[in-house]
Amino acid sequence: MLKKLFSRFAFVALTIILVFTFDVLVIIGLVWLLSEWLATVFPAAGPWISLVMTALSWIIVFLTALHAANRDMVPETKIPWILCIVFFNVFGVAIYAVFSSHRPNKRMQQKAIVLGGRAAVFEQLCPVPADFTEEVHRFADVGEALLSVNPAARIYDGTKTEYFPVGEAFRDRLLADLEGAQKYIFMEYFILKRGEFWDAVLDVLARKVKEGVEVRFMYDDIGCMGRVHLAYHRKIQKMGIKCVKFNPFVPVVTNVHNNRDHRKITVIDGKVGYTGGINLADEYINVNSPFGHWKDTAVRLEGEGVKGLLLMFLKLYNLAQRGEPEDFAPYIPASYERFEGEGFVQPYGGGPRPVYPRSVCEDVYINIINMARDYLWIMTPYLIIDYRMREALVLAAERGVDVRLIVPHIPDKKVAFALTRSNYLALMRGGVKIFEYTPGFVHAKGFLADDKVGVVGTVNLDYRSFMHHYEDAVLMYKTHALPAMKEDFEKTFALSRLQTKADAKKSVVWRWVCEIAKLFAPLF
Repeated sequence: MLKKLFSRFAFVALTIILVFTFDVLVIIGLVWLLSEWLATVFPAAGPWISLVMTALSWIIVFLTALHAANRDMVPETKIPWILCIVFFNVFGVAIYAVFSSHRPNKRMQQKAIVLGGRAAVFEQLCPVPADFTEEVHRFADVGEALLSVNPAARIYDGTKTEYFPVGEAFRDRLLADLEGAQKYIFMEYFILKRGEFWDAVLDVLARKVKEGVEVRFMYDDIGCMGRVHLAYHRKIQKMGIKCVKFNPFVPVVTNVHNNRDHRKITVIDGKVGYTGGINLADEYINVNSPFGHWKDTAVRLEGEGVKGLLLMFLKLYNLAQRGEPEDFAPYIPASYERFEGEGFVQPYGGGPRPVYPRSVCEDVYINIINMARDYLWIMTPYLIIDYRMREALVLAAERGVDVRLIVPHIPDKKVAFALTRSNYLALMRGGVKIFEYTPGFVHAKGFLADDKVGVVGTVNLDYRSFMHHYEDAVLMYKTHALPAMKEDFEKTFALSRLQTKADAKKSVVWRWVCEIAKLFAPLF
């Protein structure tokens, strides 16, 4: 308990509360001083001054609530913000002004445009394969819709795919590939933590640097808070590794801390790439088990499709640093080995507006749901969904699609678990089947439909992934990874318990806690 109280996370939370409270008190103090000055200058107008100041505060509250109601934002976020503004008056206005925006700062927005232009030179060299629409029929629409809103999400053929159903298999393959690096290793992870897994990776990276391999590593500052110390990146830099902390915390009240780097990407020589839900910490490979068996997945790409992951890494790595963007050309392989009969892959990223024009990650999921005809199977650690996603799932089930979701039985976050279970009844009534993974915690993020299309990546079914975080995933069409993915789903269903309406209605008090928590879910 004492360790948590004196942790960096506790310090950050306390700093945000204190700085925000100080800012609000300063504003309130200035208003009070203005009122006192006016009362002194115009003593006979004292009651009127008080009335005018009260009326002015309510006008500000009304205009702010009107702004929230008409703002271009997810509809579910509007009601809780309006309630916050109305109930907390001027204090609520201050909360809304500081925390309601999810946009990166202006510098990052402008730099993202420049970086997009740099990457576009190489992205446009990958035209849509001629037989793409014929090969995957209706699911081609998903890929083309994705490409229309995210030109960086190119479609690649001839790329080999390999699926990992558990973190242990991923670790072994990753370490072997890292050992084989010849030119460079680029890694980007939300979480790293000292232990068996990370220490083994760091040992390989340090040796490869001595062999002349360029190694870059980027980790999320808040994601690693409490797992590594404040200046851990400097320790890594001393080994010769170019290490960057993404969006480091500064003790200033600002919404930009919402924009975290939730991606998990490894790129080796531009020819081998990995992504998925697995971070570089021991729980992900079940060396320790804080929440029972940790179920996670990843995918390995080999071939031209790795270019998508490479360009995503280079853009965000450059975005995280000051200075002019670098030239990407030296890192693009001159040629790629082609693997025939491998279908198509489409690596893509998502993130906050306006860096990304829409909620790209949610759009991909909904398009797959709408296209599914036989079955749609999903693994997700968090089921904190908006009305649009919920209705898409229900409509798919009502038209006869076998819609199943696998979620954890042992949660890592109790509030998130309450929000997850708050969606059970509405989905069950629509015919969606929900399974809880009884051995432990599911951290995998996967979609599989009709044996033809699948997604493996970092994108959760929650507001943070859709609105705030930088995310990545790989959309796959009839690749060799899909049968392995289906087999993994079938084995996981066998280890999971199908939830019933009786389970969802078990406790009236718990249901009300869930419903209240769901009201404010979009704000977190």
